[in-house]
Amino acid sequence: MIPLIALLLAAEDPAAHCVTLTRGDPAEAERIAERWSLAGGGSKAKQCLGLALTAQSRYADAAAAFEAAAHLAETEKDAQAATYWAEAGNARLAANDPIKARAALDAALAAGALTGLPLGEVHLDRARALVATGDMTGARADLDVATHDAADDPLAWLLSATLARRMNDLPRAKSDIAEALKRASDDAQVQLEAGNIAALAGDAAGARTAWNNAQRLAPSAPAGIAAGQALAQFDTPTGAK
Repeated sequence: MIPLIALLLAAEDPAAHCVTLTRGDPAEAERIAERWSLAGGGSKAKQCLGLALTAQSRYADAAAAFEAAAHLAETEKDAQAATYWAEAGNARLAANDPIKARAALDAALAAGALTGLPLGEVHLDRARALVATGDMTGARADLDVATHDAADDPLAWLLSATLARRMNDLPRAKSDIAEALKRASDDAQVQLEAGNIAALAGDAAGARTAWNNAQRLAPSAPAGIAAGQALAQFDTPTGAK
């Protein structure tokens, strides 16, 4: 067994130690995780592999590793299976596979082991998967849970506000985007959505302010570009009075 694997096994929290390894050299962490798995590392080794692959943006492969970890944990009757399913679902979302993401997230919730913030984050991810597959009603129910259990996460409020706007629930959209702004006013996506909601409410000045903020915060990112396109409607054509 190579020294780094020995270090990993000796760590009080192997998963946390794996995270440290992936930050330093994810490709090497992948190799270590594979050897650890062959050496009988079980679900924790598979989770480590998933983390290493995630750090390399190999999301589909990472999801498969997390799913393998979950299956092993279930065999071992380890309550961490729920966490591994949640990680698999998140990786499937990153891989643009919302159907498989929902299956993994359903499994995470079915395990019944998650509470508080982790539970809220799974509902948040499942809402993302449901929106991607067109189930707005299901997504609304999940986001209601997410904004309660993961209330400190601005993404929960942003997605809830966006969904409310799409469902023509303007009061809910305005309320939820205000919560998102409290937590992440320096996020261009939040400012973009604030502008979208203000525009829907007929508040041209508020829309312009928010879109300008989004463009200022991230001029070359998708949110900043979209804000710039939205602001173009305020341009006065040459020669117009």
